[in-house]
Amino acid sequence: MNQRSPWQRTHTCGELTIGNKDQDVVLNGWIENHRHHGQLVFLDLRDRYGVTQIVVDQEAKGMAAGTFDIVRRLGAEDVLSVAGRVRPRDADKVNRNRSTGEIELVALTVIVLSEAETPPFEILDKVEANEELRMQYRYLDLRRRPLQEALMKRARFVTAIRNFLQQNRFIDIETPIMTKSTPEGARDYLVPSRVHPGKFFALPQSPQIFKQLCMVAGLDRYYQIARCFRDEDLRADRQPEFTQIDLEMSFVEEHDVLDVVEAMFVHGMKEGFGIDVPQPFPRLDFFDAMDRYGCDKPDLRFGMTLVNCTELAQKSDFKVFSGAVATGGIVKGICAVGAADKFSRKGIDELTAFVVQLGAKGLAWAKVTAAGVEGSIAKFFEGDKGKELCAHMEAKPGDLLLFVADQKKVVHKALGDLRLKVGGILGLRDPKVFRGCWVLNFPMFEWNSEKARWQFAHNPFSAPVNWDITDFSVDTETIRSRAYDFVMNGWELGSGSIRIHRPSLQAKVFEFLGISPELQAANFGFLLDAYKYGGPPHGGIALGVDRIVTLALGRESIRDVIAFPKTSTAFDLMASAPGDVSSEQMAELQILSTAKKSV
Repeated sequence: MNQRSPWQRTHTCGELTIGNKDQDVVLNGWIENHRHHGQLVFLDLRDRYGVTQIVVDQEAKGMAAGTFDIVRRLGAEDVLSVAGRVRPRDADKVNRNRSTGEIELVALTVIVLSEAETPPFEILDKVEANEELRMQYRYLDLRRRPLQEALMKRARFVTAIRNFLQQNRFIDIETPIMTKSTPEGARDYLVPSRVHPGKFFALPQSPQIFKQLCMVAGLDRYYQIARCFRDEDLRADRQPEFTQIDLEMSFVEEHDVLDVVEAMFVHGMKEGFGIDVPQPFPRLDFFDAMDRYGCDKPDLRFGMTLVNCTELAQKSDFKVFSGAVATGGIVKGICAVGAADKFSRKGIDELTAFVVQLGAKGLAWAKVTAAGVEGSIAKFFEGDKGKELCAHMEAKPGDLLLFVADQKKVVHKALGDLRLKVGGILGLRDPKVFRGCWVLNFPMFEWNSEKARWQFAHNPFSAPVNWDITDFSVDTETIRSRAYDFVMNGWELGSGSIRIHRPSLQAKVFEFLGISPELQAANFGFLLDAYKYGGPPHGGIALGVDRIVTLALGRESIRDVIAFPKTSTAFDLMASAPGDVSSEQMAELQILSTAKKSV
């Protein structure tokens, strides 16, 4: 049996309590800070479990010779082994903010396991160093408690998800990381093949095709905590490589998938983060969500839904309203309850500038008073007209009414985003409140104005609501798919659908999207062939782990919940990746680069 070396810890730095009084223990960790008081030196020793105060007393009985001199020379982030005896702190010295705050460790032996140079920034919970410097030294940044806490809670969440799915008969199946590039979707990351010169693997944007093949194989319930890769422009909620909870189920309809995912998510949030998410999640039709919230990822933490005022506008003398309707547009408004006194004229001007940036021509507004309405549209809605408008908007004295008149797409975008902005200003978007919903029946196709052609709205494998459709070119924009999104607090956290399992229908979708039979065979032939041998009805979803953890912890960026993230330019500042490779490697792969070498 292996014996513990004398320097190895008996306890962690977050473990000792008053119950360990008078025990001899050994702690290992990093010096968080040190304070010198004559013959006393106080050290805060840190590991991922917590912090324990160490007292080094020059007069302590039993302290190893030279220990005090060693301690006086120590600096921040030196790694130590401290052997000593636990004693209670004086009552007025207890630190109620620490789990170890009732005790301290009187050091008898201190062994320096590793000396540290002065870090490029202080390792503090609320660090002031800029993000790029912290990403360059990410291994130091990860010593901070907020990041460690995020990673530990993330791990608990993923473990809870695994346990839930395994208990519900799902099989954890690994799908290929090196696969085939496909012509649709985001850009692939390509991997040159040495064995097959001139040919390339692609890193998967998702396990989509392979999980569908698992259903054809009869595996029935698949899941994977999958790593995925997309070479696309980045935002705060995107990274070139990311993690998703990927699952697929056979012989199901939408409600079967939604029920499982909803229960899984609620379980994971409770086990991982201690968050109770209320159920059931409302299930909204796509067009209903757009009509009421102006977007397909509504934030349900507050009301303030969009109200259609087009009929009233037609009767109005306000030419901005009536003119928009006359040219095929609509008029919609929101009622900010009790907000009339919250926005000065300057504040409303700022809201106007906000919607103009989103494409609207302007913002009409009115404050509701006991006598009627006042504001930019007041003279057009006097007397009974004002009362009719307030009744239609369900507005009361003290409320603020905001309107946009334009083409439907512009109105929904401008007013939907304005709703979120006003809700944030009014404190209605509490980050500690969680409200989920499902958005169903997305359009099957969307028009790409740059390429002047139709493209799939979700993915080309989503089934149409009407299985018997034969011509996708007729009333294309009204064709609905069996696609659905999972939304929480205005964030899209997951996307999925009931899939096409009939090879003839899948081929028709590809053909409508401009993918010729030759390209179908080259890029998706193995999927279409598989369906010929009996593909079951199936559906699934993928949920973004990084986004879920970011939302649950109230962080601003997914970089705050990933151990080693990339920058917004997809660059790893710590490892300096991507980087150059040698000419020998390029020659072995039989490829050349046309890129100019950076100086």
